[in-house]
Amino acid sequence: MAKYHVAVVPLPAQGHVIPAMELAHRLVEQGVKVTFVNTEAIHQKVVTSTWLEKNGHNNLLQMVSIPDGLEPWEDRNDWTKLVAKTMFQSMPSKFEELIETINKEDNNKCTCIIADPFMGWAIRIAKKMGIKRAALWTASNATLAAIMSHHKFIDEGIIDKDGVPLNDQIIQLSENMPPVRSLNLPWGVGDSATIKAAFSLTVGAVEGVKLAEQLICNSTTELEPGPFSFYPQLLPIGPLLASNRLAVQAGHFWQEDSTCLAWLDQQQPSSVIYIAFGSLTMFNQTQFEELAFGLELSNKPFLWVVRAGMTNETTTTFPNGYMERVGSRGRIVTWAPQQMVLAHPSIACFLSHCGWNSTLEGVTNGLPFLCWPYFSDQFIDESYICDIWKNGFWGLTKMKMVSLQKKK
Repeated sequence: MAKYHVAVVPLPAQGHVIPAMELAHRLVEQGVKVTFVNTEAIHQKVVTSTWLEKNGHNNLLQMVSIPDGLEPWEDRNDWTKLVAKTMFQSMPSKFEELIETINKEDNNKCTCIIADPFMGWAIRIAKKMGIKRAALWTASNATLAAIMSHHKFIDEGIIDKDGVPLNDQIIQLSENMPPVRSLNLPWGVGDSATIKAAFSLTVGAVEGVKLAEQLICNSTTELEPGPFSFYPQLLPIGPLLASNRLAVQAGHFWQEDSTCLAWLDQQQPSSVIYIAFGSLTMFNQTQFEELAFGLELSNKPFLWVVRAGMTNETTTTFPNGYMERVGSRGRIVTWAPQQMVLAHPSIACFLSHCGWNSTLEGVTNGLPFLCWPYFSDQFIDESYICDIWKNGFWGLTKMKMVSLQKKK
């Protein structure tokens, strides 16, 4: 019988579920019982993965689900509706019922709840029920520092009270933290209405951080010394990579195509461009075709992850005759075992959206980056790569920098 029983509650997005799942497996390996709580839609994707079928941990890892508040036919890509409204109305009561059911068993009581700060209601419920509570921050700590500084940005006239930028400038919290454009702060995800919704979610995450008794993060002091000087209470437990424990990564929403590894085996060392933009990046057809032509004209072998729904068209369409012209020099898959791919000796560089998981995976393998961020924290990660660590390239023009460093 396990001495400890932890409930893990990630935000229902690929980039949050994967590190939370990795943490769950680390806990299980230490003899801790884990109840992993997903929304019903995400639960169905995760539990059907071949990894979970082959590598379960007996009764120590329990995968459960609760409703997200949407009807089965509703669009779960509508984040404004899913996260900012419906999920917060439906999930808290269902989660509390789940914990109450668990705690009816004397030898199975939940002793700790670890939740994504964006699911701050779970941390609030833990406090209400007298259960130990921790927040798991899955993005870079520089991103955390940015959202924790939102009041400062308002006071400095950089954003308004709803998070909308008032001008376009480069800001930097300290000299060893990445600079970022005010237009690209983590909640800057579209038009003003979308920014307001994302900013409201951000403010909620700040409250989640403050409610937690312990704040753990998917990072290291070596990678990000700056944020740790701002927030010494941060406990680094990263990078949360399956490769660190010589295991296959779990938590993917799509089936991995492992046949690309055999293709990589046939390529020369340090010769292949790997292109992957995560689970949410969207291109218009023109951008997609320009990228396709660029890879073709590079005359280099490439492995390109093109998932379903990657463009804003009904179906993703390659340029006329593209497959024939590229031939065996290009390998295109719908999803890849990325940690294995990035560790492969044939990979030369990583063309990435700069999500934090991908950033950690690329940096851990010593790969140079070509950066093409899409939204949210990815611009801060891009700045880490290009401005602080200097192991990648980007195309944004530098602008006048406004320093927000603490006055001495």
